[in-house]
Amino acid sequence: MACHCCRSRHSLEEALAVERGSPPDAGRDVRDFSLHPVPMPQRRVLLWMCVLVAVNQLGFGAMVPSLPLYAQSFAVPASAIGLAVAAYGLARFLSAVPAGQLSDWLGRRPTLAIGGLISAAGNLWCAGAAAYPEFVVARFVAGAGAGLILTTGQVVLADITTPEQRGRSIAIYQGSFLFAVGIGPFPGGLIAEHVNLAAPFVAYGIASLLAAIVAWFAVAETRDLWRTTAASAAAPRPAFARRLGLLLGNVGFVLVSLIALMNAVVRTGGLFAIVPMLATAWLGLSVGAIGFALMLGSICGLIAAYPAGWFADRFGRKLVIVPATVMTGASMFLFYLAPNYAWFIAASIVWGVASSVGGAAPAAYAADHAPAGMNATAMSTFRMTADAGYVIGPLALGLIADAYGPGRSLVVAALLIVLVGAAFAVLAPETLRHRRPAP
Repeated sequence: MACHCCRSRHSLEEALAVERGSPPDAGRDVRDFSLHPVPMPQRRVLLWMCVLVAVNQLGFGAMVPSLPLYAQSFAVPASAIGLAVAAYGLARFLSAVPAGQLSDWLGRRPTLAIGGLISAAGNLWCAGAAAYPEFVVARFVAGAGAGLILTTGQVVLADITTPEQRGRSIAIYQGSFLFAVGIGPFPGGLIAEHVNLAAPFVAYGIASLLAAIVAWFAVAETRDLWRTTAASAAAPRPAFARRLGLLLGNVGFVLVSLIALMNAVVRTGGLFAIVPMLATAWLGLSVGAIGFALMLGSICGLIAAYPAGWFADRFGRKLVIVPATVMTGASMFLFYLAPNYAWFIAASIVWGVASSVGGAAPAAYAADHAPAGMNATAMSTFRMTADAGYVIGPLALGLIADAYGPGRSLVVAALLIVLVGAAFAVLAPETLRHRRPAP
């Protein structure tokens, strides 16, 4: 445990080292510690990260309603509109691992700021694009900036937390993310309606610029917080290939990354593409009715986020991850079987809770597997795998829908994510080990 005089120092690194204390195997009661709130120095970093991601994702949400219509204004077919969505997801996928390496090289704070600037430039370019190919390129640039922000954000959370309170911290961050994305379409729709279809992209660009300012002036640097002992201070950071090999050789890390991948496949290919199609064709629901049901699901998910994080810190990650994964699959079955609007709302609520709970605990589990000095590699690899689902999901489920019908594509997605969850339940070890103090 750090000496008392260290508590008088004002650097974030020293304060966090004191608050983090000794590792779990030093004999302290981890079960009791897991009930403590997030320490104050960590809370400050967490607060500003929540502000940053909320501002940025509020802009993202504002752009969502007008994206298809704006792309359509270039007089392109429906398939080309999907390309504009895929370009953004592809950029996030390709930028994830470079974001982790950049955050190790430059630091977390500069990487977040650079991501905000790139995202701002890309979205402002979208607003001013003169032709569709230019718009797609601009979307790719915007996605690359978003990839830097979202990946580095998870790296920062891994830096400032210990396993005993990581679930709650990530749940708070995830709740800020979901809340901003959830409410963004409302002001975004009003902006598009009263100004023009390009205006939400300008709003997203301004929001990204504000996120860059928050990153540079308010978020403290956390890159070297792992160097809290004399041994770690002198130890070099392992080579990237060595770090990646260690992670890919870990069964638990690989399986939780596959869960993140399938969550993204189900979200982008199932919820964003297939579910609205089924709701309109089978139930005759309007766009407003579909949006209202999904909004209710997001609200319920926001309410469930922190309790799920507390539960993951108190009882372990697997007891949250496995049920959340099964619930995600069940929600797709419910959407497929829904005979009326009430059932559709129920499916939306199950989806909202599952997606919220299933976003925080897997990220905490992935961070638990990062050895000292490897947070950036672990979280960027985890994020890259998840972002691959944003590219694979719409394409794969769309092809299945074309060949066998949209309902069956939902069933396939549900079965796949449940199978991955079952494999995780059987093969993945629990990362949070509670110990009682030595007698």
